Amino acid sequence: MVKNFPLESIHKMASKLAEAAECAGEQGKFWEMRERFFANQKDLKLEALQSHAEAIGLNKEKFQQCLDSGKYAAKIKSDMAEGQKATVGSIPNFLIGFAEPDDKVKAVKMLKGAKPYTAFQEAIESLLSSKK
Repeated sequence: MVKNFPLESIHKMASKLAEAAECAGEQGKFWEMRERFFANQKDLKLEALQSHAEAIGLNKEKFQQCLDSGKYAAKIKSDMAEGQKATVGSIPNFLIGFAEPDDKVKAVKMLKGAKPYTAFQEAIESLLSSKK
């Protein structure tokens, strides 16, 4: 599953922010960090990451150790490569499909861009009816 698709052409810190979100995820706060970044788009500099971590209640030392280690850099690059292979070119994109026995998802349909609930409902119902 592609969770990260940082568009550095739009924001030069995108990959590091994706790493920061993964590091926050180690403390159960992945989505909180992502939401914080979207809510504070004018303050997305490397030196501001600690204040974002503090704001969502992370252990700052563990967060900084994780971030400094670069342990998620390869995962971010892998997510990017997987997304590009699936022809993702922008965000948001949603790949909808079926879980396979090896815990991978076979993507059958892609919804590009922000879509209303009904678009997801139709896509999912269509896939479910095709499996019968």
